Amino acid sequence: MTATILDGRARAKEMQAEIEQQVQSFVAARGFAPAMAVVRAGEDPASVSYARTILNTMEKRGLKATAHVLPADVPQAELVELVARLSADPAVHGIMVQEPYPKGIDPNAVLAALNPAKDVDGVHPESAGRLAQAEPVGRGEGPAFFVPATPAGGMELMRRYGVEFAGKHAVVVGRSNIVGKPMGLLLLRENATVTLCHSRTADLPGICRQADILAAAVGRARMIRGDWIKPGAVVVDFGVNFVKICPNCGADNRDTAAACRCGADLSAVEAAMCGDVHYAEALEVAGLLTPVPGGTGPMTNVMLMRNLLVAAGL
Repeated sequence: MTATILDGRARAKEMQAEIEQQVQSFVAARGFAPAMAVVRAGEDPASVSYARTILNTMEKRGLKATAHVLPADVPQAELVELVARLSADPAVHGIMVQEPYPKGIDPNAVLAALNPAKDVDGVHPESAGRLAQAEPVGRGEGPAFFVPATPAGGMELMRRYGVEFAGKHAVVVGRSNIVGKPMGLLLLRENATVTLCHSRTADLPGICRQADILAAAVGRARMIRGDWIKPGAVVVDFGVNFVKICPNCGADNRDTAAACRCGADLSAVEAAMCGDVHYAEALEVAGLLTPVPGGTGPMTNVMLMRNLLVAAGL
C-alpha cells in the first residue's frame, strides 16, 4: 500500500482563489478591506518568518495586515496596552499575538486584553470555552466563535479529500491548547470517538494502532513509526521539527548538533524539516497522509484569512 497524499499546497491554492472572490465581494459591498494586526515582541526567527508569510499572503488576497513589533524587553504593561488599543480600534478586525512571549510576560494578562470578537487565532479563553461547549455538528451552530487556524486547517484538508468522521475512532497525540486539544474537540464535534494522548500515555503505539484517524501534534521528530499506524488510516501530521539526519547511522539529531551520538561529524549536514510522523514508513501503511512540509502548514494561513473575513462581518 502507498498512501494518497493530502496535498495542503494544492487545496490551499484552491481556497485562496475562493477567498479572493469573497474579499472582492466584501470590498464592493462595504467599501473597505478586512484588516488584521499581527503583534510580536522580540525577533524569534520562526515568528518573524511566519509573520512575513502571513502579511504577504494576505496582501496578495486583497486583505490588509500590519505588523506591530515591540522589543523583546518590552514591559508587560506596554504589550497589554497595545493589544487593548488594537482591540478597541474599529479599523482593526482581527488580532494575532505571536508566540513565544518574551520572559517575564504573562500570556494570560495579554489574552485578557484581547477582544474575543477579534481573536482570529482562536487563543482567547472565551474562544476555547465556546469550542468545548459547542454542540455536535447538525444540532445547531450556537454563538459564533473562532478556532485555532492549524487544527481547523487540518479538518478542512480532510474534508476536501472526502474523509468521513462520524463513528470513526480518532486518536490525537498531543495536548497543546493551540493544536492537540482543539483538534480533539473538533473531531468530537464531527461525531468521531476521540482518544487524546500525549508523550506519557501508556502503550502509546498500541493506542495509535486503533486509530482510523491519527493526528500527530506532539512536537517530537518522526516519533510515530510506521508500525504504530493502522493499515489504511488517515494520518494528519501537524509536527514541525528541524533535525540533522546522521549520514552514518540515520539517527535524528538537534538542528544545532555538531556531532551525532555515533560520533559522526554533522557540521556540514544541513537541518531538514520533518514532522512528528516517520513519513517514509507511514507512506507504506496509511491510506491518506499529510507531508511535512506541504500538508497542514499551507492550510493554516488560509483558515486565518477565513477567520478574518468572519471577524470583519462577512
